[in-house]
Amino acid sequence: MSAMKRGSLPSELVKLICGMIAADESLMRQAESRLEKLYGAIDLRSDIVPFDYTDYYKAEMGGNLLRAFVSFHDLIDPGQLAEIMISTNSLEETFAVESGSGRKRRINIDPGYVTPAKLVLATTKDFSHRIYLCDGIYAEVTLNFKKTGCSYFDWTYPDFKSGKYTPFLAEVRRRVMAAEGCKEECKPQMNADGRR
Repeated sequence: MSAMKRGSLPSELVKLICGMIAADESLMRQAESRLEKLYGAIDLRSDIVPFDYTDYYKAEMGGNLLRAFVSFHDLIDPGQLAEIMISTNSLEETFAVESGSGRKRRINIDPGYVTPAKLVLATTKDFSHRIYLCDGIYAEVTLNFKKTGCSYFDWTYPDFKSGKYTPFLAEVRRRVMAAEGCKEECKPQMNADGRR
């Protein structure tokens, strides 16, 4: 009987990002301060834009929601994503308030990471295209990077497809590539049939 092949350490480190949704910009700044204590210095902030692509969070968090992203200076092992999601869920809870129907979040904080080839987001919700990591946390490849921009999937959230976040994500990608000493040519290339 042959031994099972073990996975190796990832060949590349990745750039951690966190997306935030809240009605209060000052709450985002408070969350950023707490995130820096957990993951180190923030090196890039996106513009704060209206989050008006869905009413999913309205009952819990109210209307007139805003969306922003931050990235962190230090690269991480992509295997840390589930642990980071559990930590950001706990952080959301610290900002929650009591209501007649229980505790309500005032901010949504979802981590993900950027590589030269893709954006991966963490979630607690399973779906056909999501991969289970551990402890109730899943991951999905939300978009792929190309020289000319991004390519999207059927499941890519409409706000990501809108292009509003593309300048931020492109700059995060540029920074991770610079940190890895990678040029456009060294990102994973696919054959014509879609395989490496």
